[in-house]
Amino acid sequence: MSIDDLKTALPGYAKDIRLNLGSVTTTSPLTDQQLWGTVLASALATRSGRVIAAVCEEAAGKLSAEAFTAAKAAASIMAMNNVYYRATHLIGDETYATLPARLRMTVMGDPGVDRGDFELWCLAVSAINGCGRCLESHERVLRDSGLPREHIQEALRVAAVINATAATLEAEAALVTV
Repeated sequence: MSIDDLKTALPGYAKDIRLNLGSVTTTSPLTDQQLWGTVLASALATRSGRVIAAVCEEAAGKLSAEAFTAAKAAASIMAMNNVYYRATHLIGDETYATLPARLRMTVMGDPGVDRGDFELWCLAVSAINGCGRCLESHERVLRDSGLPREHIQEALRVAAVINATAATLEAEAALVTV
């Protein structure tokens, strides 16, 4: 399975998603590592087996083994961090922000790839998982490192399109069983 297979599988009413999927995976200003790490981390964040399988197959040919593993690590660590930091933010008591998280996050300090690329992947996963605090934090690190806003926006576009692809295909699969 590939990105083209995902595009073909999208129903007619999701033509915009199909076109956007083609666009974000072929005309991105991001480097190949930034783009395909973002696509992979985003796919993993959707939890859609079909999208994950297709993206993994395609990303394996575009990412080094280290980058492939780091993109998986970004999705994994943000699955934890997004829940924790979103919850402490939503509670509304800023005291929680001053308490130590006491959650192991060593991969954040040494992801095995360019730190900026890893931050970009964490940002994309945070967008899918809806954690405002994490989005703010990763965006600030990326901007402080000199990444242009247009590249940050591109990672957000990729995350949005991969998420919409997964949501549409999962909904269609569920409708078949109804």
